[in-house]
Amino acid sequence: MYQVIKMYGDWEPWWFLDDWKESIQEVSSFNQFEEALDYYSMEWDKLKEAYPSYQSKQNLLAAFWDKEDQRWCEECDEHLQQYHSLLLLEDWQELSRQNGISSFESCNDESITPSSCALNR
Repeated sequence: MYQVIKMYGDWEPWWFLDDWKESIQEVSSFNQFEEALDYYSMEWDKLKEAYPSYQSKQNLLAAFWDKEDQRWCEECDEHLQQYHSLLLLEDWQELSRQNGISSFESCNDESITPSSCALNR
């Protein structure tokens, strides 16, 4: 089974921090990879149009953001960039880079790495 997941939070999806599932906003499940990929592609295009910055990996993990969309973290004592993320997973596991699609490997901006405090939450 394949999942296309939409998330919103402090970090890009490829970090897969312990609590990454808490940032999930929507999950769509598919039996066939082709169906999941069609849906992922459609959502990827929508997010690319909606946000000025993006970084996307060939293994179908992508982050989209607007540099103005940040939240203040008291613990970190800094603003943290907020990302709209899109993932295509198989049985809740990241696809291997060998099974990825090279046309999705692209970016138009560099993401801001969260502080160590944000990564240790």
